Amino acid sequence: MNIEEKLLRLQDLKYRDFNSKLVPNIDKDLIIGVRVPELRKLARELIKTDSFEGFLDDLPHKYYDENVLHSLIISLIKDYNECVRRIDDFLPYVDNWAVCDILSPVIFRKCRTELLTKVLEWSESKYCYTCRFGVGMLMSHYLDDDFKACYLDIPAKIQSDEYYVNMMIAWFFATALAKQWDATIPYIENRIMSPWVQNKIIQKSRESYRVTEKQKEYLKSLKVKVK
Repeated sequence: MNIEEKLLRLQDLKYRDFNSKLVPNIDKDLIIGVRVPELRKLARELIKTDSFEGFLDDLPHKYYDENVLHSLIISLIKDYNECVRRIDDFLPYVDNWAVCDILSPVIFRKCRTELLTKVLEWSESKYCYTCRFGVGMLMSHYLDDDFKACYLDIPAKIQSDEYYVNMMIAWFFATALAKQWDATIPYIENRIMSPWVQNKIIQKSRESYRVTEKQKEYLKSLKVKVK
């Protein structure tokens, strides 16, 4: 049984209908409707065999679910260089936020020094989901123990008209405010980002339980009026 047949056997039509609303740019006919826990289980099974390599080589995939599975398999690869190579091969085919955001390699936790170079490269990409992935990895790995204030400049300098890039920048800074308030707040005070991103950062931060009420009130005063 090939992988497409396995996915079709796991199909849940109600979930497909629900999921199609979350990724409206993907044709509903290209969504099988496999729940993420089932895809994670399948990814763990495939990574133990040689068959996953042929699947990763077989790009582009037809179905959204195949792309999610692809992300989940890459996330399990234990060799850093192989993982990065697979990511670089795959990112040009990523066409929605869900496939992008579920790509979260475990090996990156152990390789943050060398990873930073790739994060910079991805973040500078003009391709929407490569850029989004880069900022997402910066958010996931460099706002805690490995944080440096200069890392905030990476997303702050991005100029994009892409909704999904700007949403990720807003998500990044809202998370940074929760984790690194003192270093991050000057970026909001000085209105470094576009008005839309500025206001979205403030909105997300004010919705967060990790930001104090006093901080939320201050952020409210920093909203930008959009004409």
